[in-house]
Amino acid sequence: MVHGRLGGTGLARRVTIRVLRFVTLLVGVSVLAFVLILNSPVDPIQAYVGADVNLTDEQLERLRAYWGLDRSPIEQYLAWARAILQGNLGTSTLYRAPVAEIIAERFWASFALMGVAWVLSGLFGYALGVVAAFRRGRPADRLVTGYSYLLSSTPAFWLGIVLLMIFAVWLAWFPVGLAGPHGVPADEVTFAQRLHHFVLPAATLSLIGVANIAMHTRERMTDVLHSDYVIFARARGERGPALFWNHGLRNSIVPAITLQFAYFAELFGGSVLAETVFSYPGLGSTLTAAALGSDVPLLLGIVLISSAFVFAGNLVADLVNAGIDPRVRSRL
Repeated sequence: MVHGRLGGTGLARRVTIRVLRFVTLLVGVSVLAFVLILNSPVDPIQAYVGADVNLTDEQLERLRAYWGLDRSPIEQYLAWARAILQGNLGTSTLYRAPVAEIIAERFWASFALMGVAWVLSGLFGYALGVVAAFRRGRPADRLVTGYSYLLSSTPAFWLGIVLLMIFAVWLAWFPVGLAGPHGVPADEVTFAQRLHHFVLPAATLSLIGVANIAMHTRERMTDVLHSDYVIFARARGERGPALFWNHGLRNSIVPAITLQFAYFAELFGGSVLAETVFSYPGLGSTLTAAALGSDVPLLLGIVLISSAFVFAGNLVADLVNAGIDPRVRSRL
């Protein structure tokens, strides 16, 4: 009974620490983003009314008072933070709509893109890493290693442009961009049409993500293949698939899964560039549009949501790692 109470207390303490970390992260990110935007050359009022509109000083002061920009930076931040705690992320000056609605609408498009890219890059990266380790020093290993080094140094936007030129412009196999045919209402776009527009952005993110997991798995699997228990297994006659399933998989899959979940931050950054190249209507392209259009409320809202997304990815990585490997549970 005492052990159960202690176990419950330990679990509550770990959950509390995680929640405090999450709150601290959001506060720190919100303060940093707010300070950076406050000290940037962006004029929210001019961005709202448009560059071609000439206003008198009196009209500008009225607008500044209406949006609360005449108050001190601390008062502005506290007012913004209070509104966020009430579920109000503000109104987008670019889209003239609530920020929460825009993020909710664009989030699922980005989530689908990043989810497919995450799964494909993990599966193919792990498979290529295993092949390279079992064929270390041979042509297959050199091919995987060269591919990984090349892709790891390739910017996502550059790869997206190359795929766009080859498969959309030259071969005309896929559309140039967007999430559906131009001019067709969203509710009339078929699944096949969405999938046709989805292939190139997903391929861009998947190809970029393969490199890290492939090289990490290659090194980890090489260590496993040179371990004493694998040498003993080979002496007993185990080879190829049997050796992998009995010894290689369980000793290399945990680090690969952990690394893949930790890839969330890079995945979101690559998504911003890929969505911009393909004009894909997700959070990434919306973030770029908000930055170029000086849409401060939308920019801050997406920054907070993306920070929460990355934190959730790291948290899931820890939980999955603990579920697979009991040795790390006490460190959570």
